[in-house]
Amino acid sequence: MHRRIIAPGALAAASVLLAIPASAASHSPGAPGIGDPYYPYYGNGGYDVSHYDLRLQYQPKTDQLQGTATILAKTTQDLSSFDLDFLLDVSEVRVNGAKASFATSGQHELVVTPKTPLAKNTSITVVVRYSGVPSSKSAYGFTSWHRTPDGGVAANEPEAAWWWFPSNDHPTDKATYDVSVSVPDGTQAISNGTLQSTTSKLGWTRYNWRENKPQATYLATLALGRFDVTTGTSEGGVPVINAYSKDLGDTEAAARASVERSGEIVDWLSGYFGPYPFSSVGGYVPNTTTGYALETQTRVYYSPRQFASGSNTSVVVHELAHQWYGDFVSLKGWKDIWINEGFARYAQWLWSEHEGEGTTQQLADYVYASHPADDAFWTVRPGDPGPDGQFDIAVYDRGALAVQALRNEVGDDAFFAILKGWPKAHAYGNASVADFQKYAEQVSGKPLAALFDSWLFQPSKPAASAARALVRTGTAVAQPKSWKKIEATNHVHGH
Repeated sequence: MHRRIIAPGALAAASVLLAIPASAASHSPGAPGIGDPYYPYYGNGGYDVSHYDLRLQYQPKTDQLQGTATILAKTTQDLSSFDLDFLLDVSEVRVNGAKASFATSGQHELVVTPKTPLAKNTSITVVVRYSGVPSSKSAYGFTSWHRTPDGGVAANEPEAAWWWFPSNDHPTDKATYDVSVSVPDGTQAISNGTLQSTTSKLGWTRYNWRENKPQATYLATLALGRFDVTTGTSEGGVPVINAYSKDLGDTEAAARASVERSGEIVDWLSGYFGPYPFSSVGGYVPNTTTGYALETQTRVYYSPRQFASGSNTSVVVHELAHQWYGDFVSLKGWKDIWINEGFARYAQWLWSEHEGEGTTQQLADYVYASHPADDAFWTVRPGDPGPDGQFDIAVYDRGALAVQALRNEVGDDAFFAILKGWPKAHAYGNASVADFQKYAEQVSGKPLAALFDSWLFQPSKPAASAARALVRTGTAVAQPKSWKKIEATNHVHGH
């Protein structure tokens, strides 16, 4: 038997514990991370969000943002406290109407302690009042808020929410959104979904946006500035909303020539992936200095640099393919990034074939032949690339090779059934690479473990026979006509 010496102070603490009802004593803090090994402190444990209602005011001259976030959630454990991911300055937090205490912790944690502990499976309403200058905030040495000459933009992956609203920032906790933003007359607010209404009063205009389908936090976007907004409807009936900064300069025409084809492209993609799953589609091009694009749900973010060399519909295809592969079905963990990027890249290959600029097999042959066996390209494992390799070019190109290898193995009928059936099978949910393999085996009736292992998990170049490639190692392969356009999107997510 081990004896423990208890100090007087500990005895006093024990007396206090004895005074707490047994039911309250069983409550514990929610974890400061949701459990993703790539990003241990992203997301939070103990609750699940169903809706974010964000009521904001923004002053572009000073980059000052103030807001009230109302978060509807349900507890998943008995909670004494819980975390939100957030960076701005908080003035008040209420939980179920009662004032809660709060404190900051770590790089981006807001720790909330409700007045009374929360029982498991309880619906809760959390109200957070806050303000700050987003461009002045950083975490882990970077910012996801882009200051522009006429305002600001929130868009980044795997994190962007911390700079403008408190959240449970992980793709597994998807929610619906109402985003209401008041800006000085002449400035506009662009966000996800559809514009419900605008109202003007005393020199300020309020824009009310709604995303009525589940959305991951990193896919929520906010753009504030002066835009030219175009609207329409695709031939297939999808409302299209695009926006362009009024100071894009020489890139404006190329940007419009690309993004204005969003309706046409989303209808074309529907033929491969099934009906478009959201209330609107489109993109926006703010005057930022970033080099990437991002599949922010329904309203894709494009940097002007994507169009610096002219129009490029290939990048539009890539980001709109993500609306199914990444947005409609989101990853379970950040290691499952191949399901997003491998298929978005493959959509570019399908577009190349559609445009008569190189078939998917010709592109696969070219990529395969372009990387000798000792190329570091083959050491990246698209099925689990690690946080540092998450946006490596191999996740895209080797990832697309894996998709072509799957197609060659199961045949076109089964392959296109998989391509279209997968989003429907996990509609508005989350799934992993393992889930995809299981689904592909179910549809095709073939064992695919060896193929997936070879193309997604081995740090070496698969044998040509593994892809039923048309070329032999060492044989010169002509560069498909579309390659330069595809290559121009290589750093599409290089944040």
